[in-house]
Amino acid sequence: MVSLSQESVQQFFTLLDIAQNNQSWIKLLLGKYRGAEKDLKRVTVRPIILRNAAAWSFVYSYSTCDITKNVTPQKGLALIQRLLEVDFRAAHLFSDCEDAQLEINKKGKASLHIAISEKISTVSSDHDRTKRRFVDISQPFLAALGVTDSSHKLIPAMAGKWKQINKFIEIFSQALSGANVSRNSPLTVVDFGSGKGYLTFALHDYLCSTEHNQAKVTGVELRTHLVELCNATASTLQDPGLLFVCGDIKTQAPERCDVMIALHACDTATDHAIHYGIRAQASIIMCSPCCHKQIRPQMRSPVQLKPMLRYGVHMGQEADMVTDTLRALLLEANGYRTKVFEFISTEHTDKNKMILAVKQPPGVLIVSARQQALEQIAAIKEFYSIQEQCLESLLRE
Repeated sequence: MVSLSQESVQQFFTLLDIAQNNQSWIKLLLGKYRGAEKDLKRVTVRPIILRNAAAWSFVYSYSTCDITKNVTPQKGLALIQRLLEVDFRAAHLFSDCEDAQLEINKKGKASLHIAISEKISTVSSDHDRTKRRFVDISQPFLAALGVTDSSHKLIPAMAGKWKQINKFIEIFSQALSGANVSRNSPLTVVDFGSGKGYLTFALHDYLCSTEHNQAKVTGVELRTHLVELCNATASTLQDPGLLFVCGDIKTQAPERCDVMIALHACDTATDHAIHYGIRAQASIIMCSPCCHKQIRPQMRSPVQLKPMLRYGVHMGQEADMVTDTLRALLLEANGYRTKVFEFISTEHTDKNKMILAVKQPPGVLIVSARQQALEQIAAIKEFYSIQEQCLESLLRE
């Protein structure tokens, strides 16, 4: 029998409770069965609506059949605890904002791995499988920015930008659902390098369509003519709470920030943006780096890798990977759940990598997890003979 008093197990059930309260969990899998029923393979748990009331559906998967049992959430939680104590050694929680995987070894010691989810849930509890639209194509800002025409039809040349806008808001919505943000004060968003404002306008529009309709969204851009264009558009559309200013992260970084965005931040500008987000205690950090020049000249690859890395394209790809891995680990060491992924196909833009970080609630960060991240950083730097990484230096200062 497993003791459920362990810290990792308690944290897993805390995450399940948060996901239930946020209505963001998709399903839970119980695996590595060790009980007496030799034909039982796994148990899948999903939230459902049954007779206009919340319920949990337990599907017991056997070799030859599936058996379904529906119970109340309270009984469901107790049942999961009992199954983990006696029969199962693994539990995997899938939610809109994160995946949490609990593993229990033969000695009863539990370990927990948490990662930002790669999935966007499109299935509701009443089995309505209609995909949610995060951006309405009829919104005036799309016509004002030249994405649609006056009849709100997509301009063919803007199809890639339209896809990028939708995917960005989809990812942001997922991150926001799992972020620890206050509902009692306006959400403060800063978008560094906002350009023509496609994503900035879309973000403001999305927040206004939700309960964050008092959000303050600021686009920061160095090019004066784009700032003037975006402010004129915002004024014409009468979008309160949306402002564009001329500057960069050194001149236009407010003290308070709930969401920090820096897409296509070149080279160490990404490090400065992440550093600002961490220092500002931002709940969500979204960065999209487009080049990595600091690490590459420092890297001294082991002799076994030299044949592979004599090609410049491979060396560049490896430098990209090492740089963004170090950034993600530094975020984890500072209390964030992180993910590095391609957020849109290279068919639409080659600047498609994103670092997404969501700050964990107070008390969730385990000292051992922070220490593990720091040890992994040190090991990578030693392996490649890296002497300095910009974000690490900024955090140390």
